[in-house]
Amino acid sequence: MTNSEFIYATYIKTTPEELWHALTNQEFMKQYWLGTRCESDWKAGSPWKMISENGEITDAGEIIEINPPKRMVIKWRHEWRPELKAEGYSQCTFDIEAVDNATKLTVTHVIDKNPSKLIEAVSGGWPKILSNLKSLIETGQIVIDRKCEKNTTQG
Repeated sequence: MTNSEFIYATYIKTTPEELWHALTNQEFMKQYWLGTRCESDWKAGSPWKMISENGEITDAGEIIEINPPKRMVIKWRHEWRPELKAEGYSQCTFDIEAVDNATKLTVTHVIDKNPSKLIEAVSGGWPKILSNLKSLIETGQIVIDRKCEKNTTQG
């Protein structure tokens, strides 16, 4: 079976340490992830879950690899939409690299299924979330809010 994958890279005017904090701090994450928060103790083998504002678990899994502030790999399963949950676990990798006076963030989301409805969904969701992350770090404001998300599908 062939994989489906989504890869997104962006350059953010910040340090790797500040970006790592933004990716792993529950309160900061809620700002750019449209109210969703993440729960984990950020150790290899630990559970990981995303929780919506109304308390629903939207995604869950396990921290596979963690190397602050350079790399994190998460075993990830979508829990909210049945057709995406049925595809099983995917893997999401965050690679962080200092580049000149910025930091490069590369997110790679892959699943052992082709075609994949999950990868189709995250291909629409990740650019929005990561644009919010970049903007929030650089300007203090997000670019896409809940009102804009009303008629779109998040990954």
